[in-house]
Amino acid sequence: MDNVTPFLIQHGYTVLFLWVLAETIGLPIPVAPLFFAVGALAGTGQISLFLCLSLGVCAALLADIFWYSIGRMRGHKVLSLLCRISLEPDSCIRETEKIFSRYGARSLLIIKFLPGFSAVSTPLAGIIRMRLPRFLLFDSLGAVLWVIAYTLVGYIFSEELDRALAVASGMGKILLVLMAAGLSLYILRKYALRRRFLRQLSIARIKPEELKQKLDAGEDILIIDVRHALDIEADPFIIPGALRIPLEQFETNPDVPRGREIVVYCT
Repeated sequence: MDNVTPFLIQHGYTVLFLWVLAETIGLPIPVAPLFFAVGALAGTGQISLFLCLSLGVCAALLADIFWYSIGRMRGHKVLSLLCRISLEPDSCIRETEKIFSRYGARSLLIIKFLPGFSAVSTPLAGIIRMRLPRFLLFDSLGAVLWVIAYTLVGYIFSEELDRALAVASGMGKILLVLMAAGLSLYILRKYALRRRFLRQLSIARIKPEELKQKLDAGEDILIIDVRHALDIEADPFIIPGALRIPLEQFETNPDVPRGREIVVYCT
């Protein structure tokens, strides 16, 4: 811990740019503590506040434009990839779609403050064909707000953070072990929940070929399309005869019969 401050003074700009880039790309690493740290160093005049803000915004925009382009070119295949690598595949994409559906491009102003949502929002903007100038405008403003908000906390409370760092330095390796253990437990818990979700999903899964065979054989099967409105807008194809029921209404919708074989499909 004693070497953290000198290291950030010497390499802080590089670390900040690469860290923000990695976090915005989608790696599960917390970036707020780093913003606090460089803000505190800027508050004591040891590094440039303007340069820190500029590098943070540029790194975030670089990753966002990458995901936007991939989403625009590859469509929903990108969301399938994110679903496979996300620690919360059952919630992050659906919740991001809800926010986008309600607020549109304005959601980009606050989406970075919601952990796990940012990596989904930018490819989703590309998938729904949001115009590039509009995307850049709102995404740039959102990146500026995100970087400034966290960095200025460190800048304003630089003396308090400096004292906290001094206390942490006194704890030495014990603090590092506790921090590593806490992060490891968090990731392991999320991974275990993800594996359980995927296990449940694989048990109930049916292949398209199997469904076609059942339909061709005349079996009484109800097909329900639970895709979000944004997904349908991007890919309007629907299986003939399928009911269109949003996932949020699935449990309470009176059109969903009981005691009948149901096949549900989404993105």
